[in-house]
Amino acid sequence: QVQLVESGGGLVQAGGSLRLSCAASGRTFINTAMGWFRQAPGKEREFVARIVWSGPFTYYADSVKGRFTISRDVAKNMVYLQMNSLKPEDTAVYYCATGSWGVAPSDYPYWGQGTQVTVSS
Repeated sequence: QVQLVESGGGLVQAGGSLRLSCAASGRTFINTAMGWFRQAPGKEREFVARIVWSGPFTYYADSVKGRFTISRDVAKNMVYLQMNSLKPEDTAVYYCATGSWGVAPSDYPYWGQGTQVTVSS
């Protein structure tokens, strides 16, 4: 049984920063990827970033490249998303997920409950 728990969301002004955390438990995650996705009201869930457990191979959506940084702590089974220079369009529920190395939600069978990020203008 895989369990993912996100934390760190909140309300921040445009230009500010937030750091999201995802605590993973229940299985061995080597050879899989951890991804962050987000979903804004009325929109489809979209890929944000992913990192591979076995090596710090990262990949970002163009919309967040240069502003967001994904990292992991293998010893603690934690994944982080450092979000800088936040924009109002970053407002969404952010989800942590684990699965293959893809960028589609269907590539990730396990999901957390999500954490709300709201960026005010």
